[in-house]
Amino acid sequence: MKAMILSAGLGTRLGKITETVPKVLVDINGKSLLRRAVEKCVESGFDDIIINVHHFADMVEEEIFRLRKEGYRIEISDERDELLDTGGGLFKARHFFNRDPFLVYNADIITDFNLTELLDYHIVKGGLATLAVRHRPGNRFLLVDRESLLCGWCNNLTGERIIARGNDENLSEIAFSSMHIIDPEIFNYMSDGIYSMTPLYLRLASFHKIYTLLSDSGYWFNTGTPQILDEVRNFLK
Repeated sequence: MKAMILSAGLGTRLGKITETVPKVLVDINGKSLLRRAVEKCVESGFDDIIINVHHFADMVEEEIFRLRKEGYRIEISDERDELLDTGGGLFKARHFFNRDPFLVYNADIITDFNLTELLDYHIVKGGLATLAVRHRPGNRFLLVDRESLLCGWCNNLTGERIIARGNDENLSEIAFSSMHIIDPEIFNYMSDGIYSMTPLYLRLASFHKIYTLLSDSGYWFNTGTPQILDEVRNFLK
């Protein structure tokens, strides 16, 4: 099965750390974030992978070459000239995918979430995409209905609220876990450019079913700050 690991981000919240090394090569107890992401995907059956590169691209490619020598099947989507964000980056890599649903996975997360369960749920539901979600602190949330369908988005810090499907009643706030299974049909509604997947999902939710799968068990970290990096290292010991 195919997967895309998003690894082109600048990692600005890590401060001085990412002035000399790309975020995805930050060491977590002897393994880079990128290596951990590749191992996670492959263990779940997503063993045909494409990875986008931008920040310190040469260094990321060196890690990919090391992984290839160990037998991992990995292609590279080169975004050196322009960082395309999640939506634009996925569309650039569209040639890699076939007719089967595929995984998109952020390289900066550390989790024991069951990716196979996410795929199985997506196949049963038959939606355009299925997003892993979790209850966790924050300001920006997806809004889902009782059928776990994506209906909107909110930013509780600014008060912004977008309703894309139905009305603003009985909707639950839930955080996206940066893992999604997507049907390749989605490329019919995408285009070149620099944009995030979130506004795309909100636009498509009005006439397509975008499901969410809730999982609050196990652990989930977004390694976005030096403090969280230390927390993850201590936790995984």
